[in-house]
Amino acid sequence: MNLQTIINELELTVLTEPRDFASITPKGGYTSDLLSCVMAGAKSNNIWVTLQSHMNIIAVASMLDVAAVIITENAQPEPNVIAKANEQNVILLSTPTFSYEICGKLWELNLR
Repeated sequence: MNLQTIINELELTVLTEPRDFASITPKGGYTSDLLSCVMAGAKSNNIWVTLQSHMNIIAVASMLDVAAVIITENAQPEPNVIAKANEQNVILLSTPTFSYEICGKLWELNLR
């Protein structure tokens, strides 16, 4: 399953610059709001689900080379965070949905 399908199915809002999302195939997912846990547990090409929206998520996402970050619960990053994400080639997506529900929907889409 590619990232464009996930964006469409979960009705996610793309916060960063458009890319060829259909060419990105996430290999799994990770959910945490604690950055040290994400650094220890998330893997390259995972989708990271979090309600955090501050600058430090860009550093972690870039370091781990995640496929995308889904920011949940209507948390909105500041414009400078989005600009840094674009600079670091980090894809930021948002949703008003709770993290728990997004994870369930990703599981239903067979992202394991």
